[in-house]
Order: sequence, then C-alpha cells, then structure tokens
Amino acid sequence: MEITRRAPGPHDVQIEIAYCGICHSDLHQARAEWAGTQWPCVPGHEIVGRVSAVGAHVAGFRAGDLVGVGCIVDSCRHCEDCGDGLENYCDGMVGTYNFPTPDAPGHTLGGYSQRIVVHERYVLRIRHPEEQLAAVAPLLCAGITTYSPLKHWKAGPGKTVGVVGIGGLGHMGIKIAHAMGAHVIAFTTSESKRADAKALGADDVVVSRNPDEMAAHAKSFDLIVNTVAAPHDLDAFTTLLKRDGTMVLVGAPASPHPSPEVFTLITKRRSIAGSMIGGIPETQEMLDFCAEHGIVSDIETIRAEQINGAYERMLKGDVKYRFVIDTASLAF
Repeated sequence: MEITRRAPGPHDVQIEIAYCGICHSDLHQARAEWAGTQWPCVPGHEIVGRVSAVGAHVAGFRAGDLVGVGCIVDSCRHCEDCGDGLENYCDGMVGTYNFPTPDAPGHTLGGYSQRIVVHERYVLRIRHPEEQLAAVAPLLCAGITTYSPLKHWKAGPGKTVGVVGIGGLGHMGIKIAHAMGAHVIAFTTSESKRADAKALGADDVVVSRNPDEMAAHAKSFDLIVNTVAAPHDLDAFTTLLKRDGTMVLVGAPASPHPSPEVFTLITKRRSIAGSMIGGIPETQEMLDFCAEHGIVSDIETIRAEQINGAYERMLKGDVKYRFVIDTASLAF
C-alpha cells in the first residue's frame, strides 16, 4: 500500500531506508496479539539508511550520511527522563510505529517502508562500514536492549554475566558482554546451541534443562540478563546469583512469569529488575561501541514478500538470529 510521510520540517531528517530488522514485537503488533494495534499497521523499528534531505535548522546531519532510527521517534523533551537522556522511560515517548502522531493516519508508521521523516534528536549516526549496514539494523533494538542493562549494572572485567536465551536478543547480549570484558555464560534449553554460543563469545554454556549443570553454577553470577519472552521459572536462575546479584528481565512475555520465591531473594539480597531499550544518547553510545569492536548482528536478509514466511519461522526459532528486510524489494 502507499503511505504518506510529512515533508521535512526545520528540525527533521528525511531518510531513505535501506534495511529494516524484524523484531518479535512486530509480529505481536501486526497480528494484534498486543492490545492497541492501530490500522494500517506498518511495523519496524530497526531502521538504517541514508539521509536524503534535512530541515533548515538541522546541523548534525546532511544528505548522504549513514543513519539509523530505533524504537523512539519523539518524547515530551522536558521531563526528568528526557533531561537525563532516558527518553525510553518518558511517559510521552512516541514509538516508531503504532503511537499517536499528528501525521496521517494519526499514528506512527514504521520501517517496513522506503522512507521515513524523523526529528533530528532521534536520529542516530552509524559509523560501521557500509557493507555491514544490513547487519547493523538489529542493533537499534536488540543491541540497545542488551547493552543498556549490561552498562547500567556494570558488566566488565571481573564480573560473571549470564545471558538466558540464545536468540535475537541473547546473541547480541553474549557479543556485547564479551566485548565489555565480562566472563560470559550462556543459558540455553538446546544442547545443539553449545557451539553457537561459544562462537558468539560465551566462555561457557549451560543447558538449563540439566539440573546438574545448573547446580554447578549456584551463587556465582553478578548479573544475569534474561532475554526469554515466554513465562518460565525465574527461581531457577535467581538461585545462581551471588549475594547482591541481579537478574534483569528484557524479554516481554504475553502472560506473567510465575511469582518468584521471596526467600530466594531475601536470603542473599538478590534483585529481579527490568530494563527497556535505551535512551537516545545511550543508543548512540552503543552504536559507537559496536563499531569500535566490530560487533553486528547475525542476520538473514529477506525480500519484502517473504515477510509472512519469516514470521512463521521466527515463531519456531528458525533464524540465526535476526531477519532483516532489504527495503529495495519494496519498489514496485
């Protein structure tokens, strides 16, 4: 279908989209599995491309620049969260698609498209080589979703970090935690993913269905980043935390996890926390960090007409580890 983008205003950047990653949340929204889907729905918040026009007062970007747009295209800009560069926690945050906007049709339309217009504040500079551009796209969601808690809870040398789940989010968490210098242990339910996790940078791999393997790591983790987006027993992982250790949930299940056992937490002053993407300054920091360390996502590029098949494969976990749409295939 044809959609209309606004003409660039004084502070707007117009971007010709080259690639857009596919996030699991896209599938939930497109299928109205989460409340509030607006129609027509154009998903996509892992956007990379080139600047094609800028508004008269834009100073930081010019035509031809490689740029990205993540999950945020606006916020209130005056609350404490926005002032701290944490627009992701602003009550007035506007997501890249399916959020209210003055633009037609009244809600934002995302990156499964050829072009987008975004205020300069929410545009990100890409410093990776151009040939890596498709694999950079998932950093705009999967990358920042894992980088933010790793940075906030100070993953690095001398810290033992667990990453639960080896998928679109988890594989980025392993790469980034490894680059930060942490001792990284990946958790998977699949024996077949041991070699994959090691190749991504994990120092060790635990099959979480194996009670002996789990017990061998009791009270050993400073931080666990849990990327699993399905309800599961959190106690199995909180018992692996050291005193004062934290498990951060970044996966968003459709129904709640079973309630954790309180004594598992209070006897070692352990914490269960949450984290949601990252603000614009931190997202730029993440992109720069990944460029410096040569980190990109492991991807499979698809054409636009393959999207339904990609959704079905994603539900089965049949991708290593992120689908990315080549938006040139949208040309009719």
